[in-house]
Amino acid sequence: MRFMTSIRAFRRNGALALAGALLGGGPALAQEPIRIGSFLSVTGPAAFLGDPEQKTLEMVIERINAEGGLLGRKLQLVAYDDAGDAEKARTFAKRLLEQDKVDVIVGGSTTGTTMAAVALVEAAGTPFISLAGAVVIIEPVKKWVFKTPHTDRMACEKIFVDLQARKLGKVALISGSGGFDKSMRGECLKVAPKYGIEITADETYGAADTDMTAQLTKIRASGAQAVLNAGFGQGPAIVTRNYQQVGLTLPLYQSHGVASKEYVKLSGPAAEGVRLPAAALLVPDLLPGNDPQKPVVTAYKRDYEARFKTDVSTFGGHAYDGLMLVVNAIKRTGSTDKAKLRDAIEATRGYVGTGGVVNMSASDHLGLDLSAFVMLEVKDGNWAMVK
Repeated sequence: MRFMTSIRAFRRNGALALAGALLGGGPALAQEPIRIGSFLSVTGPAAFLGDPEQKTLEMVIERINAEGGLLGRKLQLVAYDDAGDAEKARTFAKRLLEQDKVDVIVGGSTTGTTMAAVALVEAAGTPFISLAGAVVIIEPVKKWVFKTPHTDRMACEKIFVDLQARKLGKVALISGSGGFDKSMRGECLKVAPKYGIEITADETYGAADTDMTAQLTKIRASGAQAVLNAGFGQGPAIVTRNYQQVGLTLPLYQSHGVASKEYVKLSGPAAEGVRLPAAALLVPDLLPGNDPQKPVVTAYKRDYEARFKTDVSTFGGHAYDGLMLVVNAIKRTGSTDKAKLRDAIEATRGYVGTGGVVNMSASDHLGLDLSAFVMLEVKDGNWAMVK
């Protein structure tokens, strides 16, 4: 076994692999590292997800190794860049399972890349913690699959609760063509009646579209009292800019898929007043002093921004939570046996992470409820909490 004095990036067949084993002494030298596998969308249209996710995994694994590792062993991160391509994700997942022999997988930046790997990890009996949003990842429950981000259904419900508080019952939907977009649109349509919401329009746009004024013009004539954009990536920023251009002044809601400063920057002044549900990680300074998440999100934000000189996003936080769920499971079991790790992850109770307080069960492989979301509004180019 080859040991390295630092985590180093190396490229092989176009894939990024990272190794996290450090020199150790005594019994640790005789033991294999604990292998954390990952496939992430570090480049491509979903890079705003995968880049902070990978940086987070590198940062936390480096810290854990500097503190002595786990069970007297170092952690080794083996990560591949799928560029948001489901076929590449499937190939890399297969490689992680069959060639790299990883103990667990933390990854899958998007719903599409995640779902491409689900059948493989289920067949291999390897714990897999996804970093993607759609509810289909964990419903129906899959034995070996978990996830850390709030679901698209939860985002719909959080938005509808806010609409109820504003006494707005007529909503127009606009959504993209990606896996997350389609899933969230479907979930919003399903739960709308539960909250007394009438959908007055249901418009869509393509991944390569650069102008949504035609769809928004139709929405303007639909009698809607508010608009909800189910999507992530570049699309929501284009919708936000076009929204202003066609003269729409109705409340505009976005999904948690754009919960980063990048969305605000891309949208410009048009983002003012936009609301979206997000994790408390974006607003640690606004949390009350007794909030259990405050020390967790404050420390992660401080460390990430100091290390990478860029704004924190909830997406890196999803990776942090995924890795820490694994770390805690290894500590509790004192083992890297895959079946024991799976059972320990499923038995997680009271884990305070960047996304909320996690309480998993055999029927819930996410462990978050609506209280894990805060409703944010863009004010003066920054995030503000909706009271």
